[in-house]
Amino acid sequence: MVTRLLGRDPEANYDVVVRDPAGRPAVIRNAPFLRDGMPMPTRYWLVDPQLCGAIAALEAGGGVRVAESEVDPEALAAAHAAYAKERDAAVPAAHRGPRPQGGVGGTRTGVKCLHAHYAFFLAGGPDPVGLWVAGRLAERER
Repeated sequence: MVTRLLGRDPEANYDVVVRDPAGRPAVIRNAPFLRDGMPMPTRYWLVDPQLCGAIAALEAGGGVRVAESEVDPEALAAAHAAYAKERDAAVPAAHRGPRPQGGVGGTRTGVKCLHAHYAFFLAGGPDPVGLWVAGRLAERER
């Protein structure tokens, strides 16, 4: 099902960590490396097509810029740090070579992708941008 939702074969091992009310995958947690050994900075990936579409509409309307201006920068920095720490804890201690870098969506600062922030938030991460997205999605449902 994840392959169908992504529209391609997953390039990393993953676990389904959030499901929608019908039991379908909504968020996957990627291994820190692709199957070919390349670092995978994006730990949480949104695969729910309805959520992806709704968040794409937010992004198309300037949501990345707005979220970055409205979210507390210290809380955002803490989210990036928590994301990186959780992902990096999954890297085997004996690993030598390139490692994934950055925080949410592979960036160290600011907002790169609302999808990545919302996926982290849904998976239980302390992400103020994910919370911001949740609020915007709730407003659209009204």
